Amino acid sequence: MKKWFVLFTILPLLLLTACSNESSSANNENEKLKVTTTIAQIADGVNNIGGEMVEVQSLMGPGTDPHLYKATQSDIAKLQDADVIFYNGLNLEGKMHDILDKMNDQKPTYAISESIKEEDLLDDEDDKNAVDPHVWFDIDLWKHALEEVKSGLIEADPANKEYYEKNADEYFKKLDDLKVYASEQLKTIPEDQRVLVTAHDAFGYFGAAYEMEVLGLQGLSTDAEYGLGDVQHLVDTLVNREIKAVFVESSISERSINAVIEGAQQKGHEVGIGGELYSDAMGEEGTEEGTYIGMYKHNIDTVTKALK
Repeated sequence: MKKWFVLFTILPLLLLTACSNESSSANNENEKLKVTTTIAQIADGVNNIGGEMVEVQSLMGPGTDPHLYKATQSDIAKLQDADVIFYNGLNLEGKMHDILDKMNDQKPTYAISESIKEEDLLDDEDDKNAVDPHVWFDIDLWKHALEEVKSGLIEADPANKEYYEKNADEYFKKLDDLKVYASEQLKTIPEDQRVLVTAHDAFGYFGAAYEMEVLGLQGLSTDAEYGLGDVQHLVDTLVNREIKAVFVESSISERSINAVIEGAQQKGHEVGIGGELYSDAMGEEGTEEGTYIGMYKHNIDTVTKALK
């Protein structure tokens, strides 16, 4: 009697649990893949490749400097809640290294730019042990880094492999078109004026891709110090080569570049601000500049207009 009682008592519970698990499994199949990224450039790539299958959060928004960024408690919660994490690597997010390293032990975590061949990376002239992390300014290298995004999404969600591959192919075609546009526009600048002067040296890959000389007051990281000698050297370059425009960056204070402009004026050479460029951060969400392609085109158009 007791055996029958136990059986009739437990059986409904087992059936309820089975139904609950089946329902949970069905919900999981319908849920979007939760992705957390560090910089918005990566988030935009994930959105384009992942499409309707992903829900993306970027830790760093407009005007944020990734070199100096420290994770908040809410950031850690977003990382812990993610199914997949993508970050740049190459020490761009230097202050977050330990946190991202720990996340790698818990879930799929990809440093996408570290997939690029070492010989294709630019060295840091101030530190022989470091490389330039701003690879998104070379469209071909950025496509290579985004291959890691595609692979990571497929690894986490193999059922939608063809969807991710199709989206990636379509997005990469748009990036190829962007590269053609950039090359055509920048070629309209006279050769002797193809000099890009900014607050910090974030445009090395950009310069290498389009045969432009790039001069930055600070090094690759905004954490680097600059002194009076650095300002004076840049001032002398502007005066001697009659460079007419310098550029500010959306994620960096204008104070440093203003010192260069004032120094040139004291030597009788007028230098104007050619416009604001997006370097380490993109524009506001919902705007053209809040997308990778829109941000890149803004930079191309701003530089071309100022230096022609």
